[in-house]
Amino acid sequence: MMVRTRSGLKTYSHLSGGRRLPSSYELASSRLHYYPRSGFEVAVPLASFYERYQQGSPLSCPDWEQFADPRGTTYTSYTARQSEREIFIDGLLSSIDEQHLDRQLSADWLAILDRMLPTARFLFHGLHMLAAYVAQMGPASRITIAALFQAADELRRTQRTAYRMRQLQELSPVFGTSSRQTWQDDPLWQPLRETVERLLVTYDWGEALVALNVCLKPQVDELFMRHFALLAAAHGDTLLREFLFCLYEDCLWQRRWTLALLELALSQREENGAVVKGFIQKWQPQVERGMAPFLPLWGAGAADVRRSLADLMKTQKENLGIHPVPPASPSTEEDSG
Repeated sequence: MMVRTRSGLKTYSHLSGGRRLPSSYELASSRLHYYPRSGFEVAVPLASFYERYQQGSPLSCPDWEQFADPRGTTYTSYTARQSEREIFIDGLLSSIDEQHLDRQLSADWLAILDRMLPTARFLFHGLHMLAAYVAQMGPASRITIAALFQAADELRRTQRTAYRMRQLQELSPVFGTSSRQTWQDDPLWQPLRETVERLLVTYDWGEALVALNVCLKPQVDELFMRHFALLAAAHGDTLLREFLFCLYEDCLWQRRWTLALLELALSQREENGAVVKGFIQKWQPQVERGMAPFLPLWGAGAADVRRSLADLMKTQKENLGIHPVPPASPSTEEDSG
């Protein structure tokens, strides 16, 4: 309930400049971090870490507080939305058990699943830790909130993948039991694992954000949630397709809030364009190396998957106003003459 104060304000002072009452999202998310303005109350070594890797990041903005999640996500709206999706996924998983659908899967597809699905838990857990770090270092509360919801999405994806693995162990008790070894040693996974682990020790907040949410995660999500879903359907595993498509909806929102945040940074400080471009140029080749070993799984369709991933990266950069430099025209005798 809004209460009029002695000063005549009907809301918090930092929200009183608008011509309307603040929304629930604005009330619950605005200016919750005090330390970017006032510093930490106690002088501890952690303060120098934030000073170097958050406030000292080359990706900076005069007022990060102007960022707003396009979905206006609050805890209440997040839990309500995810509750509906969890009911849908529960229905899919129950159908698999009740109709014994795993018995209908081919041996070839089960072999692919054994190499991919259980091992993906380690990948998704790495993405969870990365999102949590971006949240921890976010210079404004709305950034922290959006990134924390992203981290929760990654935990949900990890947990649901583990549940699906356990279902398949009812069919084959050894299914997924070597997944840790696969993550650590299988040549299929090593370039991607290296990228995740290098990013886990990338402390600059701006670089971690761009590397994760512009370069790495969109590619991972597109490959594992969309293209692998279509591959599952081609092998008769239609419920896995629906399962992955449902999780993919989270990924699309994560791209939207990241774009909104970076658009703000680019509009408020021209130098951020070169900063973001530099981060992308550093991480895009590593991400592409991480994706490349998986493409042969699509057989004759590998070229289409590769093109789709390249088009996604191109769109990501175009949305941020980053365009490739056209090659210089070859000089001619007339030009030089």
